[in-house]
Amino acid sequence: MNQVRTDRFNAFLDCDGPTIVPIPGGPLSQTTLAVKDIFDVAGYKTGCGNPQKLAEASPATRTAPTVQILLDAGAQFIGKTQTDELTFSLNGENAHYPRPINPAAPERITGGSSSGSVAAVAGGLADMAAGSDTGGSIRAPASYCGLIGLRTSQGAISLEGAMPLAASYDTFGWFARNMDLYEKIAALLLPPSTTAFRRVLRLSELDNLLAGPAEKAAFESAFQTVERVVGTARPATLTAMDIDQRYQCFRKTQAYEAWQYHGPWIAAAERNLGPGVGERFAYGSTIDDQSYHGEMEKRAELTDELHQLLADDGLIIMPTVPGAAPEAKAPFESVQAYREQALRLLCHSGLSGLPELSLPLSSVQGAPFGLSLLGPRGSDRALLALGNRILQASSANNANGTV
Repeated sequence: MNQVRTDRFNAFLDCDGPTIVPIPGGPLSQTTLAVKDIFDVAGYKTGCGNPQKLAEASPATRTAPTVQILLDAGAQFIGKTQTDELTFSLNGENAHYPRPINPAAPERITGGSSSGSVAAVAGGLADMAAGSDTGGSIRAPASYCGLIGLRTSQGAISLEGAMPLAASYDTFGWFARNMDLYEKIAALLLPPSTTAFRRVLRLSELDNLLAGPAEKAAFESAFQTVERVVGTARPATLTAMDIDQRYQCFRKTQAYEAWQYHGPWIAAAERNLGPGVGERFAYGSTIDDQSYHGEMEKRAELTDELHQLLADDGLIIMPTVPGAAPEAKAPFESVQAYREQALRLLCHSGLSGLPELSLPLSSVQGAPFGLSLLGPRGSDRALLALGNRILQASSANNANGTV
């Protein structure tokens, strides 16, 4: 067992496996690593947030290569973290396991599907935690729990040894206790980036997805903090599909791909999938090949437009999600409605394959609320460097009482 902590936030799974001795002297020495339970770790079962999957699994014979890079750099593995069931959720709630607690706002959800990973880092139980982002599963939890969260450029980091959800959307991601550690990890996993952000853009249609006046005021304040670092944003527009069509394009193509991978296993027996998860897989089973390919053509049009808009020096400032995390006690239907609104923001990075960085720059109703930077493909590490400058400026402004 590698679990060397008291789990106050329901972040970790109780799982047996060999002790993995950390390698001394690397750039991640003296740091602890938690791993979302969709990634193989040698000697441990991979349960994917589903008890039947866990029961059927054999211990992995090899650690996922990307996780192995972190271990080889000296990180100490301390356990596997909860994930939403088969990762097909954004809420951080799994019907089969205790709900992970949001350390920054305990009465609110953590977001998911990287729910245990975000709770472990936000709660100080781990220095860093591996996760994944398909529809927003790094960015939304980061926003909800007051952490940094990067959705990496599509395909930039290997997902070998990880459970797929929707292959053309899945990306590796992580949480870390601060930006310095976040950038250390990026240097191990991502190539350097020389992107210089010379053009700053704002899409009013995305700002209009904010939940209400308090959220708009909080976002505007954070937006001004960013502008003080990067310069004044100019308005821009997208013509490839409207907001609802982009959301539907994402929803259909993701669900189709999820069913293609998981459908045979789900259909083979009664799987007792949790609320929302079962319905999303069932929806994927209704989408035929023709519909999928038609939506993928629309996706390509949006991707081309975003790539042309950003070129190699553009930056879009946008809300990560509509507001603070929903309250855990909120009715299922209202949390689901918030999820669909959030996906209307989160889908742009997924549809286009572009990197998006969520920064903990604001709060609303006493809870964290993130702002995102969307950059050109391959600008991941440049986004992090810029994010570091913005966080430092924000800290200085707060210290000086600047609004």
